[in-house]
Amino acid sequence: MSTIVFIHAHPDDEALLTGGTMALLARAGHRVVLATATTGEAGLAETATPDLGRRRADELARAAALLGCARTVLLGYPDSGMREHPVARPDAFARQPVHVPARRLAELLCEEQADAVCCYDPAGGYGHPDHVQVHRIGLAAAELARTPVVLQATVDRRALQRALRMLSFIRPDVPELRPGRYERLFTAHELITHRVDVGAVIDVKRAAMSAHVSQAGADDGERMLARFLRLPPPAFRLVFGREWFVEAGRKSHSGGWRCLTKLTHV
Repeated sequence: MSTIVFIHAHPDDEALLTGGTMALLARAGHRVVLATATTGEAGLAETATPDLGRRRADELARAAALLGCARTVLLGYPDSGMREHPVARPDAFARQPVHVPARRLAELLCEEQADAVCCYDPAGGYGHPDHVQVHRIGLAAAELARTPVVLQATVDRRALQRALRMLSFIRPDVPELRPGRYERLFTAHELITHRVDVGAVIDVKRAAMSAHVSQAGADDGERMLARFLRLPPPAFRLVFGREWFVEAGRKSHSGGWRCLTKLTHV
């Protein structure tokens, strides 16, 4: 059995990007450890309150339990906010010198004797400053801890475009579903190294997403998470039935990576 550490930026990122893979690994008997950099206290919510970070941490714990995580770690950095609305805190996660959170993550990797660590692609998927920082500290921590395999969670841009074309046909009134908005986000198809079919645990992934109830709405209207959760099962499976990764540097496979490749095919 192997140990894989997933580092995410905010609560709900784990369910959206890697929830199916985490559930499959846990179901197969491997040790899945979830580290989350912030509690997402600067995020939107239907009723914004000073204790939003605590609420989201509680939601994260419920989602992690559903996904089968053996351990959940909150690094405790302040949420940096969106690029358009940054948080004016010098200690925000995205403003930390990379070596500071990287050292803390490396300590976790050493403590867990991790076979692999999973972070994000270089663009942080869609450019959120905290997501870009997760990419940086994931690479740096793996080097410090000598973790042999670094996976970068992402989305196949070509597959995303196909799914969005279908969804925009069903919901033409939702501008966020227009494929043109995502032409340069996430990762080009030819750079994807591994794809995971998570159809066997799609209900678990949906339940983990549903655990993040504070993110289903916002004061300025309904959020994408709520719209995703209302998709009928066939459409939900189309959008969320696969997860994608880029293996950084194509390093030699360790035991931890072999256990994941059994679940993948490109």
